Amino acid sequence: MDKKSTSAGGPTVAEAMVAALADWGVGLYFGVPGTSSLGIIDAVRKHPGARFIQVRHEENAAMAASAYHKLTGKVAACVTIAGPGATNLATGLYDAKEDRAAVLAINGQVEGQYLGPGGFQEIDQDAFFRPVTVFNNTVHEKTRALKLVDMAVRRALVDRGVAQISVPNNIQKEVLDPACCPREGPPPSVRIAPDDEQVKEAARAVNAARRPVIIAGWGARGAVETLLAIAEQVQAPVLTTYRAKGLVPEDHPWHLGVLGSVGTPAARRWANEADLLLTCGVGFSSQTRVPAETPLVQVDLDPVKLGKNKETVSLWGDCAVVLPRLLKDLEAREEKGAKDEIAGQKAAWLAQIRGEADPAAVPLRPPYIMQVLSEVLPDDTVIAVDVGENGWWFGRNFRMRPGQTFVMSGYLATMGFALPAALAARLAYPERPAVCITGDGGFTMAMAEFLTAVKYDLPVVVVVLDNHELGMILVEQQMEHFPRFGTELHNPDFVDYARACGGEGFRVVRPDELAPAVTRALAAGVPAIIDVETDPKRF
Repeated sequence: MDKKSTSAGGPTVAEAMVAALADWGVGLYFGVPGTSSLGIIDAVRKHPGARFIQVRHEENAAMAASAYHKLTGKVAACVTIAGPGATNLATGLYDAKEDRAAVLAINGQVEGQYLGPGGFQEIDQDAFFRPVTVFNNTVHEKTRALKLVDMAVRRALVDRGVAQISVPNNIQKEVLDPACCPREGPPPSVRIAPDDEQVKEAARAVNAARRPVIIAGWGARGAVETLLAIAEQVQAPVLTTYRAKGLVPEDHPWHLGVLGSVGTPAARRWANEADLLLTCGVGFSSQTRVPAETPLVQVDLDPVKLGKNKETVSLWGDCAVVLPRLLKDLEAREEKGAKDEIAGQKAAWLAQIRGEADPAAVPLRPPYIMQVLSEVLPDDTVIAVDVGENGWWFGRNFRMRPGQTFVMSGYLATMGFALPAALAARLAYPERPAVCITGDGGFTMAMAEFLTAVKYDLPVVVVVLDNHELGMILVEQQMEHFPRFGTELHNPDFVDYARACGGEGFRVVRPDELAPAVTRALAAGVPAIIDVETDPKRF
């Protein structure tokens, strides 16, 4: 710590809080400095284990922090000022809330609390953040500061959500003796499991099923090997939710693809015809459309999500703990041709999406773009996918390879998520390529963060599907028989923009230009934008 600027007599409250957060492993802060957060920002500056990433909009700070937890399981913080800075966090924090990502928001607050009309940048932040948080408090008295830090991080980790602490400007700078502050210990393990009889009941249900099907969600990410062993044991295909795309190798003989609005016809057919579904960490999104009345064996760490229908055997626990115990009680089944059936259905689907990838069409069509990206992106790429038509095509046509990871805004489905998420990916895994797949609509919502990538030397590659439309909305207007209105986009020259920011830019207008552009962008060593002129008429 920089002793020269620490107040006489000991650290400030802000410095002690940042040090306590470092003890919890929180060292990455996204934010924008301002009057009511200067003490916090300076404490981050002085701590050797803390790193501050100055973003251009607070919403992107929260989305980056949300993506960081989704990718790593670790907590990052977003830091803002009172009032408008705090309110700007809302969308990114709601993304974390909906997707159960642990995030810490540390906000400045004005000195005099809730003085009424006429206050400058003053809102009731406790009231504002209450709907989005699992923990929400203000440091009104300095000796409670470190206990509030402990409580905030504990709740964020255990409840998998957003914790918020507001720190009044004057209290940030007061001297604090940490020895006088009560503290809390580390949180308990959340690797829980049900009792033996519940596991045996679930095994009996699976063993009795004639046509079981496994659905893997994001909550199964620590149990893929066991999940595939179960598939082999009971001769059952494995479907994934969109968010879990890539968890199961797409070339595995039991894997049948994504279930849902971007999924494969075969996955839907198997799910609808199953007499039992084994769901592992599945969120039951309306976009996945898990058959509502099919008997379930449901494994989930969130007890509120259990018991989806009256014929559910509920197993409350971590898939990584529960599934190995379930496997021990499952009876091995004789192979009766299911693998061959699945192989034939997968081959037919791959032939269909290859046929959709027209290598001659100008402007480029999204199926071709996804085919090229599937072939060219390295095996260790971290992919951040935006919301909109680009995300629809990624879910349907992109073929993930083992070693690749992707992150998205799931339940909130907020446009503009992909670029701050790509920054988080590069910070989380500095040695891995980070690629943002976005549309022109989503990119322009967050394009100022390309400057952040340049400033902090985070060489992300941004692939913009540039169709000059809010393409998904245009299709929805057509489906509901509305006229086209309000969806046209007037875009800048993204290549010139990239270069003006200090990065590199590539324009793709012909199919044979795409693969070389991606290769050059990955090798550029600086943030890069690939502007791909694509076709807004997806059907």
